[in-house]
Order: sequence, then C-alpha cells, then structure tokens
Amino acid sequence: MTGTFKTIAAVAATTLAASVAAAQGKIELKASTFVPPTHWFLTDGYGPWAKELSERTKGAVEVRAFAGNSPFGNVANQADQVSAGVMDIGWGLNGVPAGRYPRTSIMELPLVATTAKGAARTFASMLGSHLAADFKGYKLLNLNCTNAQGFALREKTAQKLDDLKGLRIRSPNNNVQAVLQHVGAVPVTMGPGQIYESLEKGTLDGATTGWDGVRGFRLENIIKSYFAARLTLTCFHIVMNEKKFESLPADVRKAIDETTAKWVESFPVAWDKADALARTSAKEKGVGETVASDADLAELRTRLKPVIEAQLAAIEKQGVPNARAIYDEMTKRAAQYDK
Repeated sequence: MTGTFKTIAAVAATTLAASVAAAQGKIELKASTFVPPTHWFLTDGYGPWAKELSERTKGAVEVRAFAGNSPFGNVANQADQVSAGVMDIGWGLNGVPAGRYPRTSIMELPLVATTAKGAARTFASMLGSHLAADFKGYKLLNLNCTNAQGFALREKTAQKLDDLKGLRIRSPNNNVQAVLQHVGAVPVTMGPGQIYESLEKGTLDGATTGWDGVRGFRLENIIKSYFAARLTLTCFHIVMNEKKFESLPADVRKAIDETTAKWVESFPVAWDKADALARTSAKEKGVGETVASDADLAELRTRLKPVIEAQLAAIEKQGVPNARAIYDEMTKRAAQYDK
C-alpha cells in the first residue's frame, strides 16, 4: 500500500505511515516540531523519512508527527518533551532555551559558516570529537542549519548592518542578539510563532530569518523588504529519547541510524529548495531584496571580533574551556565544506 500523509485536525497532528501493518506489534514513534504543518520539514523531512523507515521495517514502525500548531509545538519544549518521554523525537532550535547547547551554538556566531551544507557537514564531522557533551542523555539524530540568514523588515530598507540601528528585531539566539546590540538595534526574544502577529501590530520592526522563514511563517504578506546580511545562520537539533531508542529491536535501531544518517546531505538540499521557493514567492508579492557585499562581510569580520570574543568568553564560563578551539575548528571546516 502506498504511503499516506494526513493532518489530523482534532489534535493538530500529522500521521505518516508507509503501509498498514497489523496493529499488534506495531511501533509508534511520536515526533514533534515547532514549525507549521506546511513547512518543508514535515513534507520533505519527516514525511519521506517515515515512509522509508516503515518500508525498512516492513510496516512495523509508524511515525506520528505533531506540528507547531499542536499542544506539543512550543519551540522551548522540544527537547524537554523528549527527555520526559512525552515525545519520542523532537526537532528544536539550538538557541532555545538559551545556553543549553553551548558547544553547538558556536556555529551560530557571525561568519562561521554561510551554507546549510557546510554547517551540516561540519557538525557531522565534529560531533564525536567536540560536541557530544551537549546532547548527553539523548540519542542525537541530526544537527542542521539554515543557509546564512538576513532580516525581514516591516517598513524599512537596509543596505548594510548599521541601517538596523534603532529597529526592534526578533533574535533567534544570544549570538545574533549580541550582533544586533553591537550595531544599535534592539533585539527581541520570542518564539517563531509570534513573529507574524508582532510584525503585523508593529511591535516588531523586523525579524532575523532566512528566506524559508519568510514563507514558512507567511511574512511575505506583511514585510516590505529583506536584507540578505549573509552574517549568521540558525541551527537545529533532532533528538530522540535515549531509553526509547535502546528499547527498540536491533533491526529497528539499525534502520533509524541508517535512514537518519542521510539527513546530513538531504536536509541542506531541502533548505536550498525552500529558500529558492520562498524568495521567488516573496518577490512576486513585491518584497524587495538587498544583499550584503563581499566587501561588507570582510569589514564585518574585523569589526565584529570583539562581539565574537565576548561570546566565546561567555561560553567558556559555561564550562566549555576549549570554546575558542571549537570556534577555530568549526570556521576552518565550514570554509572547506561551504565550497
């Protein structure tokens, strides 16, 4: 039987199954995320993966995914729900809650990486040697990032970072917050689901996001311009309850490991596709775009050194004495993988 992809409105959940097996002995994996039901992560991420996992296990495993409009969609609760066993799998933001993944968060410092591909490959190559302590107690399925992001602006048009001075800009993490403060903007912390309403009411002047976020959260309907600052990216984790994973039959554990390993390559492709679609859609609706030049980025690399040093010092105080070594290694590897 062919796979299905249904939204269950009563519980705002999505059930993904590739085949119908006998109810007896079926393994259901509950997976949550904070993004809307239409986001590519559900359609191109969880969806194809759930189908492949079901096929690999001859229909024994079913993944039931809860989107951001479900009771399990709070961005700050994704890992906690998994730890508590309420969810088996969760996709969350590395920067929310702040400080939880100090080593991994170094990727979100300015100009470390510029592409989803480079960031994902860097994470995969450094997990065992540098980052594993961030996810102690979890089965880590994947680390992924957006492409280098910019700022969706409600009324203003920015040509350079200094043009954000005085504007109230939603920040996804401490690193972006520090950059915004450095240029005189006013960083605002809030969940992704609050951005649209805040922009619409005018309590926000803009939001840090990639093109994918512009479309995913319908911002193209209320913003005037997008400044492609190419400065930072936002990163995510997909974690699984460790005890749940260990309780599964060996063949199911193997299937999960082998199918999620593909995400290192497939997710960056999905980010590229989503960004391209969103950019086209927004421009069709009259959203203008300005792009930071290579010269601007070169100048910022020098100018933002004090910001980067301060953030690394803060991470060291969190108990990561080799934060600068991680930063140097990430920057070097990302430069290779970004190509």
